Amino acid sequence: MITTENKTNLLATKQHFEILDGLRGVAAIVVVIYHFMEIAINDYNKNFLSHGFLAVDFFFCLSGFVIAYAYDTRAPHIGLMQFFKLRLIRLHPLVVIGSILGLLTFLFDPFSDFYPVYGFGKTLLLFLTSAFLIPYPVMPERYTNLFCLNAPAWSLFWEYIANIFYILLLYKLNKKVLFALVLVGAACICYVALKVLNSNLSGGWGGQNFWDGGVRVLYSFSAGMLVYRFNWIIKNKLGFLGMIVLLLAAFLFPYRDAYNWITEPIIVLFYFPLLVALGAGATLNHGSKNLCKLSGDISYPLYMTHYPFVWVFLTYVAVVKPTMSTLWVVIPVSVMLLIILAYLIMKFVDIPLRKYLKTKFL
Repeated sequence: MITTENKTNLLATKQHFEILDGLRGVAAIVVVIYHFMEIAINDYNKNFLSHGFLAVDFFFCLSGFVIAYAYDTRAPHIGLMQFFKLRLIRLHPLVVIGSILGLLTFLFDPFSDFYPVYGFGKTLLLFLTSAFLIPYPVMPERYTNLFCLNAPAWSLFWEYIANIFYILLLYKLNKKVLFALVLVGAACICYVALKVLNSNLSGGWGGQNFWDGGVRVLYSFSAGMLVYRFNWIIKNKLGFLGMIVLLLAAFLFPYRDAYNWITEPIIVLFYFPLLVALGAGATLNHGSKNLCKLSGDISYPLYMTHYPFVWVFLTYVAVVKPTMSTLWVVIPVSVMLLIILAYLIMKFVDIPLRKYLKTKFL
């Protein structure tokens, strides 16, 4: 999952892409709804939001654009340690917060009792590997997710890898070499699509599809950088609402096993970079400015704190077996409560903690 870059003095005069921030929040809400819906309706062909997992590819593409925009001119001078400090302070507090929530729901889920099965030692290891973003896919009860306490952390793992490669190598690449890298990434996406024929491009989250995550970040992150480097910013008057409609079209696109191997690569390879280019060039009216800011602000906290409660929802559905009429009430209420929780965590935990860390270490 990607975030808005810290507003340092060096960046104070640079343009801020409010609509891209707002779209990040919309995509985060889509992810939350998708995670509930894939449990409620496990036949993807019957699920209206079955392509919600593609939000991660949009996040990666947006991240490549934002990181290149924020650091391409600063990277030669900023130094490795300063870059890593900036990224860790921005990203890692919520990794730990999500891990703590994951541990609490692991221990106190009223519909499951995993602790006696895994014991103190393995439970502690589950927490530490989650908090330090070390893949540890050991729970078959949770589909051998890389991070069994907080599943979405898999994308943060690959986000960290992309950031490391960026500061060590990617920012130094000229446009031609970067374009060649994007082509390699595109070929890898097509290979994965053919490999998972009659399935989808959602891999990367588990031990069984680990390297698919590397492929997804390789293409989308470098494609986002390419949009920035070539200044493919398309001026338009779509506004925030128009961009939301275009973004949602990707996630609501009909899911069919027979042709996902064609449609999903098209969305990832072409449509998402186009959306980033349009979002960067869209004009924001004054009435949408606060909404865009709020949407962008809560996007990362929501992404990193919702899934521990989705685990509880999973065991609730397995044990209680509620009717769909019940779930159509439970899911919207749960999504709203998780958005409120994310806002409270952002305001009273994440922001104060990051301010403290910046004061102490920067």
